[in-house]
This record gives sequence, C-alpha cells and structure tokens, in this order.
Amino acid sequence: MSHPWFARPGPRVLAHRGLLPADAEGIAENSFAAVAAAHAAGAAYVESDCHLTADGEVVLFHDDDLSRVTGDPRPVADVPLAELERLMADIGGLITLRQALEAFPDLRFNLDVKAQAAAAPVGRIAAPHAERVLLASFSDARRRTALEAAERFGRGIRPATSAGTATIGRTLSALAVRSTPLVRRALAGVDALQVPERQGPVRVVTPRLIEAAHACGVEVHVWTVNDPLHMRRLLDLGVDGLVTDRADVALRVVAEQR
Repeated sequence: MSHPWFARPGPRVLAHRGLLPADAEGIAENSFAAVAAAHAAGAAYVESDCHLTADGEVVLFHDDDLSRVTGDPRPVADVPLAELERLMADIGGLITLRQALEAFPDLRFNLDVKAQAAAAPVGRIAAPHAERVLLASFSDARRRTALEAAERFGRGIRPATSAGTATIGRTLSALAVRSTPLVRRALAGVDALQVPERQGPVRVVTPRLIEAAHACGVEVHVWTVNDPLHMRRLLDLGVDGLVTDRADVALRVVAEQR
C-alpha cells in the first residue's frame, strides 16, 4: 500500500467518532474530548464525519441535525459556528476539521463527507494534510468532489480514499460473476473497502472479498465492531482494519493477535 495513510503496520484500529471511555459521562461522540480520548488511548486512526455550518466551517459531526446530540432540532447547516460551539461546550467541545488536523498532528483521519456542500471545503482543508487523511462517503460523487478539491489545493499528493456505496455494489456484483477484470475495474482508484460484515441477509465480508481486494492492493475495513470475540474472528479472517466504538478494547485485541 503506497499511500502514507497506510504506512503504519496493521491491522488498523479506527476509533469510530473518537472514543467515549466508560467513565466519560456527558461526553459526546465526535467532540474534541472524544478525539483526545482516542489519541490518549493510543489510537493512530480516528474515523469521523464532516458537516458544514451555516457560516461555512467544516465540523466533525455525524447527524444532519443536532437533535440526538444536543437536543436542538435544527440542521447543522442552519447553525453558525459560534452557536454550535456553545451547544457543544458542556459535552466535550466542538471540534472543527481544521482544529482536528492541527491539534493532533500525529493522528490519521478517516473522514466521511456527510453533505454535498461540505465536500469541496473538506477537500480544501484536508489538502495540506493529505498524507494522513482518507476521504470517504457513502456517495461516490461527494467523495470525488472532495478528492478533486484536495488535489486542486494540494502539494502533489492526494488523500487516500475508500469506496462509496455504488463502487461497493459494483465490486460485489463482479465477485458474484467471478470476474477478476470487473473487480479490478470497480476498485480502480480506491485504497480501501470500508463495509459492514453483513447488510441485512447478505454477508458482505467473505474470504473471497478479502482475497479479491488484496489482489487489487485494496484494504478491507469492517464497521462497526465492538465485541472482542467478533474482532478476533474478523482479524483471523484477514481483514485489515476494525472501525470500532471501543478503540481501547480493539487495540488490546490487535496487540494480542500480532
């Protein structure tokens, strides 16, 4: 794997929206405190999500609106940065993408672009840090918009990237008909497949998927894995990364497996 994001030895533990330790009562996911806790636990990778505020700042936030995290029903896109900072002040603190990249220079970030309006700004902000950023989105169009912006404002290296839903679908279809050329075509330009183990009744993560991805130089990361037995089973299967709410647990499991 040639991109610097993958330079550290695997398997990789991706702290899903940071880390909420058992004693961290009142701390919100994707907050400054959650990212700091993941870093303190020894995580090298943080998986997070990007939205755009009303005044155009990229913030780490998962949902389209604030209701689940703060009790405020408004969309993130309707709230200015200063007000969002006030709302998050007592639950771990808001963190912008710019702050995350600058405050944690030894962390690698896996950034899921959640809104089309955020795609180009995410790419622009990520560009100077491209060696430690992987850009992701369920939407391949959003992912490509962010990548294009990163390339436009970058310094000769683009961020790594993982497949969107359509690309994953094409990959699974190619595997179903056992077409190696179609698998290679589907995964062209992709560095990682980040997938659930199952999607409804369909098992996504199989030995054949892992083998085919590896043959194309693509890693397989599975989300969201919180049970240690489940972690060990997937690592034994050959997956390259675990996206987990319990990065502290996963780091211990990975250390045992090495």
